[in-house]
Amino acid sequence: MTDTHPTGAPWRNFYGRTKGKTLKDSHKRYLEDLATVGLGGVDWEENPERTSLDLAGVFGDRPVWLEVGFGAGEHLVHQAVQNPDVGIIGAEPFVNGVATCLGKMRRAGVQNVRLHPGDARDLFDVLPGESISRAFLLYPDPWPKARHHRRRFVTPEHLEPLHRILKPGAVFRVATDIPDYVRQTMEEVPKAGFRWLAESAADWRAPWADWTRTRYEAKAVREGRTPHYMTFERV
Repeated sequence: MTDTHPTGAPWRNFYGRTKGKTLKDSHKRYLEDLATVGLGGVDWEENPERTSLDLAGVFGDRPVWLEVGFGAGEHLVHQAVQNPDVGIIGAEPFVNGVATCLGKMRRAGVQNVRLHPGDARDLFDVLPGESISRAFLLYPDPWPKARHHRRRFVTPEHLEPLHRILKPGAVFRVATDIPDYVRQTMEEVPKAGFRWLAESAADWRAPWADWTRTRYEAKAVREGRTPHYMTFERV
């Protein structure tokens, strides 16, 4: 068995779901919007040379933000509406979530979002170095079993390329309700070249001023879990 695909792509194990229940007809129609709001040049088939994306050609001179694993898109669309002068890229492999987000985008009428419906690692391959001004990792898959902790996003496999694409001084926000994910985040993110910006307990207990509660966070609070909000700076 080789360590690359026929396209030249590396073999990267993907452990999460890419599809759930059968899509509604409306969601299938929303997915058609990827023809215009999908971020081209990410997939290996269309860009086997891994040429860097031309972000200026997509967003002009606007700063660009990135949300990794946007779920159903509540936060991504909220930020797009609140920040029309910013270009936002969202990466999410779960097709049901992508379809739901596209519906939210259509209803909100946002024009400053581009989506990658796939693995963020493929996106990291082609984003130019020091091109992203802000990144979000919000309620990522916790992979609670100890033997699965290496699958979490807060590992060198993800954090090193994230550091490469972020501009110096860029902010990286992480939200989770899982205490052990907090532990691993606090251990691994600083080692990858980030500085924790908290100055008091309120800085990780209170949400950001521009925060909007997602369905996942609402569920976590109902079930008695405590959200944590961690803010880092790329150094």
